[in-house]
Amino acid sequence: MSDKDASAVVLADEEGIARAAKVLAAGGLVAVPTETVYGLAARADDDAAVARIYAAKGRPGFNPLIVHVRDAEQAARYGDFSGPVLQDIAGARWPGPLTLVVERRQDAGLAEAVTAGLPTVALRAPAHPVMRRLLEMVDFPLAAPSANRSGFISPTSPEHVLASLDGRVDLVLDAGPTEAGVESTILRIGPGDEWHELRPGPVDVAALYRHYHDREMPGAPAAEGITAPGQLASHYAPGKPVRLEASEVAPDEFLIGFGAVAGDCTLSAAGDVNEAATRLYACLHEAARSDRPRIAVAPVPDEGVGRAINDRLRRAATPPD
Repeated sequence: MSDKDASAVVLADEEGIARAAKVLAAGGLVAVPTETVYGLAARADDDAAVARIYAAKGRPGFNPLIVHVRDAEQAARYGDFSGPVLQDIAGARWPGPLTLVVERRQDAGLAEAVTAGLPTVALRAPAHPVMRRLLEMVDFPLAAPSANRSGFISPTSPEHVLASLDGRVDLVLDAGPTEAGVESTILRIGPGDEWHELRPGPVDVAALYRHYHDREMPGAPAAEGITAPGQLASHYAPGKPVRLEASEVAPDEFLIGFGAVAGDCTLSAAGDVNEAATRLYACLHEAARSDRPRIAVAPVPDEGVGRAINDRLRRAATPPD
């Protein structure tokens, strides 16, 4: 497919999912719905297919990809889950919006670019019924970063995918808007039981740690360099300057509101961080399309999934290098 060709969009029914499975088996790219955001999927065991993901997104080669699997049993073919805590977490929290970074197996058979040269691999079993059905239809895992140009706003609808990648993806599976709205939590548990939350998301890592250790999670040294997806300082960018913690708006700003601060687009008038997460990227897309050159965002509490919202907003507000 050339950039001039329009991407095909099909309903995510049984026929559409079967069509997507054939495209993927042949090394193609499919935009797929997950419970978090739409992903750009390719078979993770094919070097050429994975290279197409990086080319379509303009993604830097040092930024690894998440590999999506059916369940913990399939995940164990690609990563080391020998630690009892890892096995238990995978069994209890999958399917769901949690990515686990584990040691990559020597015989994993994954494309080298999936892990960007790292000795670890990021694995997730998604909960969205369409993605789960797709994974049942194929006999290979799927690499699937967010279905947008690298560094820009993540997509929570097929329209968002097309706005960024039309002509660069073979097929879009249309299942309507996503639910969680922000990308999965990424967790790395080291060999000495050191817990590293590499990316905040819908799953509360601190609460998970308390469940297993009956105490608060200690602070862990930040990992050097890029060790998992979603760690670039400038990311999720709407292409305009973004001002955070705004309670008032300037005439040339598009205001994204929250709670008592009403906006041109409001994350949650009720002040619900879960609702705000589902609307975050939709509001950023609307702000990017507006005729106002700047964006202001009302304060969002840094609690629960609000931590993930603020993480994405800080990255959106960071100018690219």
